Amino acid sequence: MNRLKFLTLAVVLLSACAPSKSVKKQQALSVAETKKVTSKYTGPKRRIGVVEFENKSAYGQGRLGGAASDILVTELVKSGKFIVVERDRMNKIMEEQKLQSQGMTDPQTVAKIGQVMGLEAIVVGSVSQFGVKKEGSDYLLTQSKRQVADVTVDIRLIDVQSGQVIMADSGKGRAKTTKSSFLGMGTKGGYDETLEGEALRAALVQFVTNIASQLNRKPWSCMIAAAASEDLYLNAGQDSGIIEGMKLECYKMGKEIRDPRSNLVIGHVEQYLGQAEVTGQCGDSGDCAKARFTKAAGTAAKSGDICRLAK
Repeated sequence: MNRLKFLTLAVVLLSACAPSKSVKKQQALSVAETKKVTSKYTGPKRRIGVVEFENKSAYGQGRLGGAASDILVTELVKSGKFIVVERDRMNKIMEEQKLQSQGMTDPQTVAKIGQVMGLEAIVVGSVSQFGVKKEGSDYLLTQSKRQVADVTVDIRLIDVQSGQVIMADSGKGRAKTTKSSFLGMGTKGGYDETLEGEALRAALVQFVTNIASQLNRKPWSCMIAAAASEDLYLNAGQDSGIIEGMKLECYKMGKEIRDPRSNLVIGHVEQYLGQAEVTGQCGDSGDCAKARFTKAAGTAAKSGDICRLAK
């Protein structure tokens, strides 16, 4: 009986010594370049890209930037609101366009890549701060050690058509793990690398809502990939939420419109092509739909023209 009590006590003590973790996220904070919006997301999925984040902290060498962008891609896809282009595909396009990854911090370069890939927006960002601190307590019978990871991530959302930064957010995340021992029994170990991902995810998760809200301020759009006779072939299909019967307004994109003071692109001269209706899907990829003009303005459509969801 005494042995049973001893074993029970040992199990309880070792359970108390097991490591525990907690994660804390702080809501992303808007800065001067963006207006906070809380619009409800509507319409088909948005096509966006995420560039590998830059690691500006003195920690983690090259792995934090890639980890941050991968986590954001995962969260964007999980939301069900976005079609996200894989980073490998974007790198391939950059190679074909003879552009270096370092140039992806320039909004105009980002916009050019986005236009080639038929995206609405691209997210660029950086891990600006990352730090891990150790805390502990040492009593007569018990010892406790805690590792705390704090991270700050900054992002910019770049509109592909104008090349302008339409949102800039900063998010903070914290993750911690506690390891305890009793009379020398318990968990021991070095640095817990899972803290990095948990802190990053806590900082990044709020961006998903903010990105969706910001993009929802402008009409959803897609590009005409090809035009043959009366049929239009769009670069968005059932995977994007495009269904038969949807009404679209189509335009030919012309010369850039630049602000005379800043020389920034603020739009394009547009020529109205007419109203089209989605007639069905095309191909097996789930990323292509067919449409046909119901009200044509007389100018032929071609690859690169855009269609917006009719109001």
